[in-house]
Amino acid sequence: MFTWPYICGKFQPMQFQLSEEHLMIQKAARDFAQNECLPGVIERDEHQKFPKEQVSQLADLGFMGMMVKPEYGGAGMDTISYVLAMEEISKIDASVSVSMSVNNSLVCYGLQEFGTEEQKQKYLTPLAQGKKDGELYIGAFLLSEPEAGSDATSQRTTAEDKGDYYLLNGTKNWITNGNSASVYLVIAQTDVAKGSKGINVFIVEKKWTGVTVGAKENKMGIRASDTHSISFQDVKVPKENRIGADGFGFTFAMKTLAGGRIGIAAQALGIASGAYELALKYSKERKAFGKEIMHHQAIQFKLADMATRIEAARLLCLKAAWEKDNGIDYTISSSMAKVFASETAMWVTTEAVQVHGGYGYVKEFHVERLMRDAKITQIYEGTSEVQRIVIGRGILK
Repeated sequence: MFTWPYICGKFQPMQFQLSEEHLMIQKAARDFAQNECLPGVIERDEHQKFPKEQVSQLADLGFMGMMVKPEYGGAGMDTISYVLAMEEISKIDASVSVSMSVNNSLVCYGLQEFGTEEQKQKYLTPLAQGKKDGELYIGAFLLSEPEAGSDATSQRTTAEDKGDYYLLNGTKNWITNGNSASVYLVIAQTDVAKGSKGINVFIVEKKWTGVTVGAKENKMGIRASDTHSISFQDVKVPKENRIGADGFGFTFAMKTLAGGRIGIAAQALGIASGAYELALKYSKERKAFGKEIMHHQAIQFKLADMATRIEAARLLCLKAAWEKDNGIDYTISSSMAKVFASETAMWVTTEAVQVHGGYGYVKEFHVERLMRDAKITQIYEGTSEVQRIVIGRGILK
């Protein structure tokens, strides 16, 4: 046990041992990843096929609304459970886990924390269940634009107040679940003169007139994930679909992204863990110079460094999750976890390819795909450079 921050007049212990419930969730996620995600993962990556069946099965397991309260159709789990599940699924297929991550920590979280009761009943409940009328029902978070990625204040998408509705125009880029989502949370500028205080967030349904889904992006990694640009042309958004008070959009985005970074950190952790486990297994099977390569010090050092960095990344992820569950400001912790875990994922996957030698360069051994998948974790939910700005500003306070 390690004594952690001071809450409500007393120190609260952070337990390093997982509870029985946590272990059950971890095992369920691991079994699902091995039995349902591993078969066909190379083919889905090769053909950029969205894992609809796997995401639908996650919904049946309650993993698409893990942290949503049961009264809104969620599983009512804590953030630590979410991190454990994300790690296990990401070990096998990050394209599946990123869809789960967006729905959980961006869309469902944003609606549960800041939505009205009517918005929660209409949208959050089916999103948390991942199903509506028996069909897949998931969400997407629309912030990035052609000229506004990590800089959320530079929104070109506009929402003009027309009295009883807003008129939405603009384009969003790099949208995960872009074509598969039924609901979009869209960040848009309503008053340029007010800067960040003139930004709002709206619930937009994909089926509405004026919503257009662009072609799927041909990506280096997480190729099976559903990444598209989304365009809006004179889309009428009812006033009741604005989340929060007028001008709340920027604050909404920042608060929601802080939790999203925990999900991406856990994804990066899983990618690193998956690559390490494959390298460890291979080192016990491959022989060179008359003995298994695990007996060569050069390989032992690589494995030792991999294990050490992964364990450090895991602790950072769990600390951020624990702070979120305990009502502590987790802005810095989530950024630290995201920076370190994503850089660990890139380093570990590269070393895993090296351990495999030439076999690491071919698809059937999986590590080359994990290396490609790792790179995006350094980019989305705010680049590593942006996270360092967040950390720097926080520690300088």
